[in-house]
Amino acid sequence: MNNHVAPRAAGKQVFITGAAGGLGAAMARMFARHGAKVFLTDIDADAVTAVADEINRELSDTVAWAATQDVRDEAAWIERLDQAAKAMGGLSVLVNNAGIGSLGSVEQIELKEWRRVMSINVESILLGCKHALPYLREAQPASIVNISSLAAFKVDPDYAAYNTSKAAVAMLTKSVAMDCTRQKIDVRCNSVHPAFVRTGIVAPFYDALGEEEATRKLTRGIPMRRLGEPDDVAYAVLYLASDESRYVTAAELVVDGGACAI
Repeated sequence: MNNHVAPRAAGKQVFITGAAGGLGAAMARMFARHGAKVFLTDIDADAVTAVADEINRELSDTVAWAATQDVRDEAAWIERLDQAAKAMGGLSVLVNNAGIGSLGSVEQIELKEWRRVMSINVESILLGCKHALPYLREAQPASIVNISSLAAFKVDPDYAAYNTSKAAVAMLTKSVAMDCTRQKIDVRCNSVHPAFVRTGIVAPFYDALGEEEATRKLTRGIPMRRLGEPDDVAYAVLYLASDESRYVTAAELVVDGGACAI
């Protein structure tokens, strides 16, 4: 990093859900390397703690904390946000990253599964935004980044619940953003929409099909003909969380190798 340029997230205090691996862990490392403090949560306590420990070892400083969290639990949100604000000395960025996939068409999916997807992918973001806003209001300029998906725009009938949940995230994001502008507070809210990214979620495709065939199938709708890397998404989130994007709110940042263009 150029020593004459201030780190892009210097002074930011970032809360990231679903941070035990994949995109969440990549974001946590990215923020910490750019000068932020990070509080990581995940339902997998051991794994998320390992990510925080790794960050602290790399930077030779205590800039990362970790805790277990079920994002469906409202009481847990209240407790973890308070814990994070105390650990970091405030809270200026919320990244709602936790989410799950789900397979099933409208006729196939069970109501129980539909509700599980909605509770994790949508209701958790409502809870996060609702309970983080008092902290963010005190830390202006502040930012919320909600991780949605290309699936919000490109429909696959076999993913009825997932498509619907990710579209809901995009609209909920706009609702939060407009509420903040109405209150005349400098808290922005934006969504990020990745295509397939090379994380553990796609590993089963590669295990079953091999590198060449799995890549061909997963990228057939992506003009760039490659999967995204975790840092491709992490850089987008870094931009939206930083003061570089002070005039960006209610936006949908698509990180998809051109997939939405076709």
